[in-house]
Amino acid sequence: MEKIRIALIGAGYIAHYHVKGLLTLRNVELVAVVSKQIENARKFAKAYDIPHAFSSISKVIEDHDIDAVIISTPNALHAPYAIACLEHGKDVFLEKPMAMNSLEGRQIDKIAETCGRLVMVGHMWRFDTETQYLKNIIEKDTLGKVFKTKSYGIHENWGPSGWFTESRLAGGGALADMGVHAIDTIRFLLGDPAPIRVFARISTQFGNYEVDDTAILVITWENGTESIIESGWWHPHMDGPEASSGIFGTKGYASLFPTFLKLSKGVEKFEIVKPEFPVREEHCDQKIYTRQMQYFVDCIRKRTKPVPGLHEGQTVLQIVDAAYASSQEGKVIDL
Repeated sequence: MEKIRIALIGAGYIAHYHVKGLLTLRNVELVAVVSKQIENARKFAKAYDIPHAFSSISKVIEDHDIDAVIISTPNALHAPYAIACLEHGKDVFLEKPMAMNSLEGRQIDKIAETCGRLVMVGHMWRFDTETQYLKNIIEKDTLGKVFKTKSYGIHENWGPSGWFTESRLAGGGALADMGVHAIDTIRFLLGDPAPIRVFARISTQFGNYEVDDTAILVITWENGTESIIESGWWHPHMDGPEASSGIFGTKGYASLFPTFLKLSKGVEKFEIVKPEFPVREEHCDQKIYTRQMQYFVDCIRKRTKPVPGLHEGQTVLQIVDAAYASSQEGKVIDL
């Protein structure tokens, strides 16, 4: 089996999770790391015994022996870096959100199709054991018809700084940062339906920055389910951790994080089901990222289209675009 040679573009917080996952895989070689601050690249490379550290992607895209890249940079660089790598014959893993907006997403999609390369998007909750358990429960009709959901992407009494709060680099605030987790997770649980309309109220309540830290969305899916999405930074309370969701069906209710079922058993009677899962070392457990990287490498070897990929990433961007437009215009946006 030939080695897959991978370069990392971006040496920030999330890149450590990606590289730790990649290091568990056989026949994968990490050949370079890129950061605009060369000292950051060198420090990262030394920590993981990666041979090359660069301050520009030029040497990566020109190296024809590099098969794929992991892009975990500020959002504004996702599209230009992805396009450059795709045009030079490399498969691409893009951290969420896939791009600044759906227009950039379409540009990535077009280039990937033209160049015959793969793009995977880092909506990692699809690889979580508890998330997959609930997806199976819904598919088996245990909850009946799902008519309503509530999902959360909120930082309690905390929020990021730096490029996350700069519109020109992030494209949006807490919705683009945290809300996308809630959106993609619930869409995955529901079987990836298409969104047909979005209504949103978005604001900045906690900081002197140019992006949002508070949002409430209502998404109507093609199957008739209505999903409430809440995102935020610095909120004094959150109803559940990142990607936590409540799923309301005609036969019962399911909760993700904490994960349990509440099944109807007649008038005012319920059965509570609390399945046992492996202990989580942290909420965003390394195991999720390791599975994500394993899947990406498998897709490269087999030349199979990743899911979540371009379509899933683009759907999230369309919802986010519609939410910002809805809040600004004060009306429902049809998709």
